[in-house]
Amino acid sequence: MTHTVCSLLLLATLTLFAGSIRNDFQDDFRLTNALNALDTAIANFSTTSSTPASPVQENELRTSRLRPRYSEGTLRLVGGRGVHEGNVEIFHIGRWGAICDDEWDIREATVICRQLGFTRAHQVTENSQFGLSRKRVWMDNVYCNGDERNITDCRFDGWGAHDCTQREGAGVVCFEPRLHETTTTTTTTEMPTTILENDTLTNNTGNNTQQQMMMRDSNAAKVSIRAVMTGPMQVRLMGGRVREEGRVEVRFGDGSWGLVCGDGWGMLEANVVCKMLGLGYAQAPVQSNFFGGLHLGMILSGVKCSGREISLADCLHDQMGWAYCPGRAENIAGVMCTDIAPDLILDYQEIERSAYLEDRQLFFLQCAMEENCMAKSAYPQNREIYGWQLEVRRLLRFTAKSKNIGTADFRPVIPKEMWQWHHCHLHYHSMEVFAHFDIIDGRGKRVAEGHKASFCLEDNQCDMGIQPKYACANYGDQGISVGCTDTYLHNVDCQWIDITDVAPGYYFLKISINPEFKIPEMSYENNAALCSLYYNSLSIHVWNCTMMRP
Repeated sequence: MTHTVCSLLLLATLTLFAGSIRNDFQDDFRLTNALNALDTAIANFSTTSSTPASPVQENELRTSRLRPRYSEGTLRLVGGRGVHEGNVEIFHIGRWGAICDDEWDIREATVICRQLGFTRAHQVTENSQFGLSRKRVWMDNVYCNGDERNITDCRFDGWGAHDCTQREGAGVVCFEPRLHETTTTTTTTEMPTTILENDTLTNNTGNNTQQQMMMRDSNAAKVSIRAVMTGPMQVRLMGGRVREEGRVEVRFGDGSWGLVCGDGWGMLEANVVCKMLGLGYAQAPVQSNFFGGLHLGMILSGVKCSGREISLADCLHDQMGWAYCPGRAENIAGVMCTDIAPDLILDYQEIERSAYLEDRQLFFLQCAMEENCMAKSAYPQNREIYGWQLEVRRLLRFTAKSKNIGTADFRPVIPKEMWQWHHCHLHYHSMEVFAHFDIIDGRGKRVAEGHKASFCLEDNQCDMGIQPKYACANYGDQGISVGCTDTYLHNVDCQWIDITDVAPGYYFLKISINPEFKIPEMSYENNAALCSLYYNSLSIHVWNCTMMRP
């Protein structure tokens, strides 16, 4: 009897071990060893047990434990207060991983929500709105049209290819009719005294107030902090190594100091705090407990700023007082400030001068197709069809010049060892998203866009007396020096918008640099140009460009 029990325990242990190897490592050699050990255990058990297992039972027992729990490409939302919202994670080769928010918009969110069984997407979230994402990032620069059945049908950089941090998790809020029918916009202003591990708040009477915490969910419209605060708002930085950094603490009137949740906390919010405190400009937003603060209550969440505000009180928020914060232990808002910063300005006159049309066969656009620079219709479903490379695409080409008029060099965020080599361009690219090119119709709908995979930054032209120091060639350092201009000429691959499917008519052309505010600047108000565009199928005219923010 004892021998039988031991055999059963050994069998269960080896089965779970083999299943773990199958799910975590996908290692055929180790999996084979585990299966052999499992077969031996089954044989030993069969010879000692009074009821030996049949061959069919043995096979079912061996394979059932090895079957993956999730299928390839399975999606889930994590960190939200319901199954309808959260950061997006995808299951690939036995591991869960995050999706980066680079170029993340409503089209990708629509595909995600539809794949999860919801009717449509209600909201797109960025900057790890529902807590820091996983360190493993499976997908970056996802590019969907909105009609795909599965997110893996969309174009992206490749499994595991990314330049993202845990602060760049992509998320969605899917449309949930029941929540939209019952959502209220009440905001409480009491201070919590105890925060439990499961994010449930309790007051000093011990009553559960999770229902109050849920009163403002992600479907509710954000409201101004100033509109609901009970007294003057004070802001300070604490826990930093120097006065220019630390966690953000706030209080209202004579109330207690509390924390700001890092849900969606980004460069724009950090910039408002730094300017409000007279510390210059934001160098980096922080979403972690690096600066401490776990002993304090979370009293403000869902802060959203445009970057133009004078005070944090002018920004929008979700909750005050009873503030729900996903992943609270690692989701405390903080900032690092600096007194110098770059400031890019786009040369809109060069866009007007250089815009023209070019018809080009797909045979000459192979590198561009690899970088997803073409419209969806350029990618044939069957490349075995004779002559598909002879198809002609119509491209709107133009030159884009970006000058740094700030007080510090514009440098890429990711370290040099993470730069990607592009064999088509024969140099390294240091930024995934540096510019967006969009054509917009009179109703504000985007009808075409330029999707350039990545960029190389260098000093192409500098003011008198300034020596260029950044170059793309020979694995040189990349960036844009103060007083220098980075120029992407019209003849460079992907410096275009594929307008093959665009009907003739009047449109708007929008060119944006640093469009996702990933790199700090003194101002983002001069980072985009909006131009009038007329296309008559034979020629194109771009005029009346004005500066604006992305």
